[in-house]
Amino acid sequence: MIDLCFLGTGGSIPLPNRALSSLYVRVSGKGMLIDVGEGTQIEIMRLGWGFRCIESLLITHFHADHCSGLPGFLLAQAKTGRTEPLHIYGPVGLRRVVDALRVIAPQLPYPIELHELGGEVNEFDTAGLHACAFPLDHGIPCLGFAFRLDRLPPFLPEKAAALNVPMKLWRVLQKGTPVEVDGRTIEPRDVQGDARQGISFLFATDTRPVPDIVRFGADTNLMILEGMYGEEEKYPLAVKNHHMLYRESAALAREAGAKRLILTHFSTSMEEPEISLPSATDIFPETVCAADGMTLTLHYPE
Repeated sequence: MIDLCFLGTGGSIPLPNRALSSLYVRVSGKGMLIDVGEGTQIEIMRLGWGFRCIESLLITHFHADHCSGLPGFLLAQAKTGRTEPLHIYGPVGLRRVVDALRVIAPQLPYPIELHELGGEVNEFDTAGLHACAFPLDHGIPCLGFAFRLDRLPPFLPEKAAALNVPMKLWRVLQKGTPVEVDGRTIEPRDVQGDARQGISFLFATDTRPVPDIVRFGADTNLMILEGMYGEEEKYPLAVKNHHMLYRESAALAREAGAKRLILTHFSTSMEEPEISLPSATDIFPETVCAADGMTLTLHYPE
C-alpha cells in the first residue's frame, strides 16, 4: 500500500491555513517528498511520519513555492543524526539551484546525491516505487511524475512442495529470489500464480494540459493535478501563467480513465477551494479538493 499526505496545498505564497506545495509519500517505511515549499519541515513535524525515512526529494520545478523550503528541510534532516545519502531529483539546473540554496545550509552530516532529469522521459526507482518523470508546460522546465508499486504474483505452497523446496526457503522465493535445491535452481516464477495488479498514481501541477498526463496516467488509481483556478473567468490568466482550471484537470482525469482525482496547488485568491468543485465533478465525479494535512492510503486491488 502507499500512504500519502498533502503537507501543503497552496501556490505562490503561504497563507495562515495553507502551506506551500509538498506531498509526503510513504511505502513500507520508506519515504519520499514531492516538492518542498517554504516551511515544509514544520508540516512534517506536525504529521509525525518522521524525517530519516525520507530517501528522496523530487522537485517539479524551480519556482520558489516548490523549492524554497529546501534549506530548512536539509537542516531538519541533519538534526535527526542522518548519515545516509539523500537523493534529490529535478529538472536541468538542479545543481545550480541546490548549490545556491545551500549557501545557508553548507555543512551537513550526510551526502546529497543530485539527479538532473533532462530529455523527454526519465525512469528511476526510489522509495520502493518505480517513477517516470515527464515534461509539463509551465514556461520553464517542469516535471510531472507517474509512480507504480508492482505486486508479486501469489506464492503457491503446493507448487513449492511439489518441487521439494524446503519450507525454510519459501520466504526467499516469496521475495522474488531464486534458490538452489538438490543442484536445481528454482525460480520464483516456478512457484507463483498469475500476475496481480499493482498500484499507481500520477502527480502533475503547474502546467497547461499536455497529452503525457493522459498517457502516463492511463487507468491510474489516483491523479493529483493542480487546481490553481476554479472560475471560468480565470481561463485567460491560466493560459498566461501556464496553469489549469478545475475543469481542465477533470477532463484529463476522465480521458485517462483514472479512478480518482485530487486537486491541489490552489491560488491565494481562492479562500474556499471547494466552492468551485462542481466545475470539476460535473466532468469527473470522483474529484475532491485536497487540504493541508489530508492523508489517504492506496491499497492493492482485491
